Amino acid sequence: MAEAIQQLVLDTLDKFGTIQDTRTLVLPGYTDPAASHDSQIIILGALNSLSSREMISYTTHETVSHVLTPEGAQIALQGSHEARVWNELPRKGDGAPMTPKQLEERVGSETAKIGQGRAFKNKWISKEGDGLVKIAPSIEDNTQVELREVDSTGTLKSGEKPLAELRKRKLIVQRKGQWFTIKKGPAFSTSIAKPETDLTIDMLTSGSWKTSTYKKYNFEAEGLPTNGGALHPLLKVREEIRNIFLEMGFAEMPTSSFVESGFWCFDALFVPQQHPAREVQDTFYLSDPAESLPPPTAYYERVSKVHEHGGYGSTGYRAPWSDAESRKLLLRTHTTASSASMLYKLAAKCRGEDEDKSTESAAAHGSSAQAEKGGDDGFRPAKLFSIDRVFRNETMDATHLAEFHQVEGVVADRGLTLADLIGFMRVFFKKMGIENLRFKPAYNPYTEPSLEIFAFHPQLRKWVEVGNSGMFRPEMLEPMGFPKDVHVHGWGISLERPTMIRYGINNIRTLVGHKVSLESVENSPAVRF
Repeated sequence: MAEAIQQLVLDTLDKFGTIQDTRTLVLPGYTDPAASHDSQIIILGALNSLSSREMISYTTHETVSHVLTPEGAQIALQGSHEARVWNELPRKGDGAPMTPKQLEERVGSETAKIGQGRAFKNKWISKEGDGLVKIAPSIEDNTQVELREVDSTGTLKSGEKPLAELRKRKLIVQRKGQWFTIKKGPAFSTSIAKPETDLTIDMLTSGSWKTSTYKKYNFEAEGLPTNGGALHPLLKVREEIRNIFLEMGFAEMPTSSFVESGFWCFDALFVPQQHPAREVQDTFYLSDPAESLPPPTAYYERVSKVHEHGGYGSTGYRAPWSDAESRKLLLRTHTTASSASMLYKLAAKCRGEDEDKSTESAAAHGSSAQAEKGGDDGFRPAKLFSIDRVFRNETMDATHLAEFHQVEGVVADRGLTLADLIGFMRVFFKKMGIENLRFKPAYNPYTEPSLEIFAFHPQLRKWVEVGNSGMFRPEMLEPMGFPKDVHVHGWGISLERPTMIRYGINNIRTLVGHKVSLESVENSPAVRF
């Protein structure tokens, strides 16, 4: 169809030199001129194609006309509501008045309702008793006459005011149209063969490229806008929390070790080897490789001893120690495994020891080193944090995934108390916009005392758990080589929970996973605590 119209335009131009009005064209397959709005749209597509090849040029002319609505078409055919009401009523004095209910049965409820009002206004009918009668001997249905004129010409000779009244009654609608004047272009031809867009090897081989016509490159055409990257809501909240830590003087820990040994993930944290968290139902274990390299020998021996026999004021777990359990490789279940490794390195470095050397030898020479330093054992306070992924063998539902993010902070200093931990938690969460906190005693294998942190959720109107915290046990710190008066605060929260609260998400699978809408990621607003 498009090529046929293009050929029609070119042949008509070749015969007459110009086309003054495209509404006079008779399109292929039709017998009437292309005066309709839809026909002009079809012609416009053909003109744009020819114009892009400079075969023609055209001028657009705008038109405004009116068309009947379905109600207007019905009135043009059957008469207006008021005329139909007048036709059904008896003349005054020629019979019993017609009740409104009888009128509705004759003409319909809508026509009776609208027609009565307009007929009363035109003084065509009047009320007599409980019924209606017509008082005008004859009427002229101007509404029907006007609609028929609009239907045939698209306008009214009487002017804009009656047109506005018909538009107000929603009997007609205004429609803009267009038509075109066409002239020959600089590359005019009656052939509509499309120009070549690519130079192919076949054209070069045959030599047809010499006589072919080519489509011009439009170097000023704008390409499709490229889609820029967008930060996931998790990354936005992560950056805000990270800035809070940096603002409070924390240093970020390296947490790239997704695979850890059972020793660093559990044993170094004084988690018993018989703990349920170490079962395959809760932890992902690796099959190849299945075992880790050995940890520092002396430190390993101290950890195994405090587990099995006790020490540092503890009776231990009094359970058999398994080297195989300690050497198992797994996907870390918490970033506290990285914190344990960092604290071990901090304990070694603060005494001027190589972290790979035995801390036991350092303890043996600690008194002389301290004497040489005038009582300084080399410890320096530290504040560390991490935000990274952890993995647990969870059953996935609306609030749990097998992979999520943990936000963790560690503070090491002399003489820290539980009150210091609570005070720090209040400051930290206040910077996140959470001020109404409660602390509940809890149990963790590697912290004592331990606290669960609850915050009041104003939308849910209830207290929700937002984190866990505590002071690392001496059974964990002293085997590393820390002095007895050095205490360490530790706490952790998830990244997903505050993100879901901030963005009003109630199903974690719409936040993370293959079903996440990319459009929702692009349109998610920035978050500010």
